[in-house]
Amino acid sequence: MLTPDSQAFPREADQHADQASVPETNLNHDSRQPWWIWLVLGGLLLLGGGFLTWRFVAPIFMAQQQQQMPPGVLVETEQVQPTTLEDSSEFIGNLESVEGVVLRPEIAGRVTQIYVSEGDRVNPGDPIFQISPDRTQAELNAALANVNAALANRNSAQAQLQSQEAELIRAAAEVELQESEYERTSMLVAEGVQSQQALDLATRDLTTARATYDATDRQVQASKANLAQAIATLQQAQAEVQAVRSDLSDTTVTAPISGVIGDIPVKLGSYVNIGDTLTSLVQNESLDLRLSVPIEQASQLRNGLPVELRGGDGETVLGRGQISFVSPATSPEAQVVLAKATFPNPTGQLRDKQSVTARVIWNTRPGVVVPVTAVSRLGGQTFVYVVEQQQTPEQEAPQLIARQRPVTLGDIQDNSYQVLDGLQAGEEIVVSGILNLSDGAPIMLSSQMPDPSASGAPPQ
Repeated sequence: MLTPDSQAFPREADQHADQASVPETNLNHDSRQPWWIWLVLGGLLLLGGGFLTWRFVAPIFMAQQQQQMPPGVLVETEQVQPTTLEDSSEFIGNLESVEGVVLRPEIAGRVTQIYVSEGDRVNPGDPIFQISPDRTQAELNAALANVNAALANRNSAQAQLQSQEAELIRAAAEVELQESEYERTSMLVAEGVQSQQALDLATRDLTTARATYDATDRQVQASKANLAQAIATLQQAQAEVQAVRSDLSDTTVTAPISGVIGDIPVKLGSYVNIGDTLTSLVQNESLDLRLSVPIEQASQLRNGLPVELRGGDGETVLGRGQISFVSPATSPEAQVVLAKATFPNPTGQLRDKQSVTARVIWNTRPGVVVPVTAVSRLGGQTFVYVVEQQQTPEQEAPQLIARQRPVTLGDIQDNSYQVLDGLQAGEEIVVSGILNLSDGAPIMLSSQMPDPSASGAPPQ
């Protein structure tokens, strides 16, 4: 049985033992590191490895990528050249030959010979057609007989007129005699020498003489009219004789001018009347162009303005001429002014009645043009890409870049835009591949691309 003292001793001993064990327990706890320290250390190792990898491997990879990628956008360029700008307007007009005739028969008859073919060139006096007239020698004899009858009638009328004119002279003398007798008798009656009966007889004789004169004068006028009619009949008969003789002799239709034979609507054996169309004869060495210019532009018209004829593609120039006539009047219906331009046609490329597009050049001035393929549009503004050189410290050689520049354009001239502002002659611009460009983009000229066949590489 323990005493209080013995019981207390072990308790104290236990306490001392507990106190002695405390340092050992703390030592074991410090020797085990927390888990998050290892996590931090692993992250630092990963970051350090990634940095080392980027530092040494990335330049090699980027160099390989740069070797595989092209140095810029492949484009074509050209240098802007000075040229002459033109202010012009286009019109639709019709060509017509300066000289041309339509051949028509002067007699009625049957076509017995055609000496030419369509498209043949003839000279003045060359025979074209032979026509057999309907007129005969009998018709000529009849016409001559009519002339003789008309001539006899005229002679008769002329003789009758001469006879009546002589009668008129006698009647006039009789009137003059009776007037003198009347005056003398009146004086004697007034003096009482003669009776009133003598005066009455003198008055009657004067009246009769005057009536005879008036009747004879009317016969003279009628004879004059009859003579005029006879003369007209004679002239008509003579004209008929001339017409018949002309028909009998003028049976060959000849060319009045030099030119090219047009369409021949008649055939061999066809019957033609006076005025029918046999063919046309056109001289195409020089042609006139008829233009209808609006009244708003009429003030710019003047003789000598250059005019170009364009083909159906709008590009090919068919001929060059100049304004030769400006009408002083305006068409009241359409309010246009007629102008004519003359075009030489030595090769015969242009044709009579041909409808063409004409470009009237109002004014010319120096300037530059750019191809339509070099122009881009953005927000209503027009741009071109100008080639520039850019040098950076990292680059061994200058880099070509495309610099976007706004320009002011005019009319299209020969598939190119007139540049009114923003570009100078001598500058180099991009003319193809602009859809892949942006401002400042690096470019590579197609002329600088290596030829695969030269390096022995297989064709792509």
